[in-house]
Amino acid sequence: MTTHPHPEDHAPEHAPRMQWAKAAPEVYKAVYALEVASRKGLDPTLVELVKIRASQLNHCAFCLDMHTKDAVAAGESVERIVLLGAWEEARHFYTEKELAAIELTEAVTVLTDGFVPDEVYERAAKHFAEQELAQLIALIATINVWNRFGVATRMAPGHYQAGSHKA
Repeated sequence: MTTHPHPEDHAPEHAPRMQWAKAAPEVYKAVYALEVASRKGLDPTLVELVKIRASQLNHCAFCLDMHTKDAVAAGESVERIVLLGAWEEARHFYTEKELAAIELTEAVTVLTDGFVPDEVYERAAKHFAEQELAQLIALIATINVWNRFGVATRMAPGHYQAGSHKA
């Protein structure tokens, strides 16, 4: 039987570089306000799927730890969370609306070609009313902001408790 270490048993690979929320409290408060505003009117399950997918793409372990725990606590299945990294091969686990949001999340997060392809935007626009689509884009932009702070400052995963930081 293989045993895996618990986060509490080991120090993080890299020590956090700083406590950015304490070093720049006004920035933290502004991003948090953006977080609260960006979630309005969006399905909470969809919110967590978007945050998890962007965090996977950005390699933000802290945000992955947080949002997978929050998703499970909100009733999301572990199966759908695990398969999110391979959503294109596991499309049948997600609704068409979720797939459109996940695809838009990838396009906005990665910006591979320097823009969001028209067909990706149009697919999302079919499933989201204009105001809801604006909220979704704001949500994607916001998790990317959080991810960049998390990755740049090496925020350590493993100690977040689900629901302890609700927006």
